[in-house]
Amino acid sequence: MFSLFYPSLRTLLFQMDPETAHHWTLKLLRSTPLLPLNALFGAHVPAAPRRVMNIDFPNPVGLAAGLDKDGECINAWAALGFGFVEIGTVTPRPQPGNPKPRMFRLPQAEALINRMGFNNGGVDNLIERIRQSRFKGVLGVNIGKNANTPVERASNDYLIGLRAVYPWASYVTVNISSPNTPGLRDLQYGAALDGLLAALKAEQQRLADSYGRYVPLALKIAPDIADADLPTVAQALRRYGLDAVIATNTTFSRTGVEGLRHADEAGGLSGAPLRDRATMVVRNLAELLAGELPIIASGGIMCGADAAARIAAGASLVQLYTGFIYRGPALIQEVVRALR
Repeated sequence: MFSLFYPSLRTLLFQMDPETAHHWTLKLLRSTPLLPLNALFGAHVPAAPRRVMNIDFPNPVGLAAGLDKDGECINAWAALGFGFVEIGTVTPRPQPGNPKPRMFRLPQAEALINRMGFNNGGVDNLIERIRQSRFKGVLGVNIGKNANTPVERASNDYLIGLRAVYPWASYVTVNISSPNTPGLRDLQYGAALDGLLAALKAEQQRLADSYGRYVPLALKIAPDIADADLPTVAQALRRYGLDAVIATNTTFSRTGVEGLRHADEAGGLSGAPLRDRATMVVRNLAELLAGELPIIASGGIMCGADAAARIAAGASLVQLYTGFIYRGPALIQEVVRALR
């Protein structure tokens, strides 16, 4: 039934501005009872349990951050078959993000370009949404800094976010790799990375002692980190005892979309053109980390074979974003079956 339904829905959505289509989809998911979602899609997703970061995942396929920044549809994503749901990126204070238009489709390449800029309703709004959802599955919360917070004070925003979401999250992702917040990616290097990770790990331990519950910390990195710089990043992950790394975010590169409409728009490119680079980053990280912490693969996973290649490269879990937009819930089923 789904194979007949989603292509028609996608045709309708792709006639809309991408951001309008995004909000319309969220509204549809909020208004659709969960039972029909389970009946249509969830029943077809087989169990494929994994234990990663000392968390039990019903299957290894997650929703990547960015599709549901404010946690509007948490239960619906799980009903569609995702084994875990990552919401955000959320910032301490609400912010509108970058001027519109700020999202562009490149359908010939199965790609998107976005420069959203962490548009979200702020962490207090997100927590209220989590509370209302009463979600019992694996929930990741992706935290970032406000655009008007100077990079040298970024740690303060991440600490605010960590403290706020800690009681509600299964794990917390530290996003320092979005290309759409000026200066953010500078936090991936040198003393800035050391200072941020040291502060977050100290706060994580304090919160674990306070709540009697350890919530893992993951770091999300960019695909544009030079191969020569990856060993330094891997050393920092090991030195500060991060619990996972998510590889990767969107890319500045335009390889694979040259000459296409919208290819010259500013922002991060996602989808099929990111596949090879994201896989290479996972493979290189896996070699550098030697199993000391798990890798969650994201970026350019458009089919089951893509996900299987990412697991073969060294990942433990995968996340979908652009592939889900192009393929819909059938992709969840396909990827879970490919990874069983």
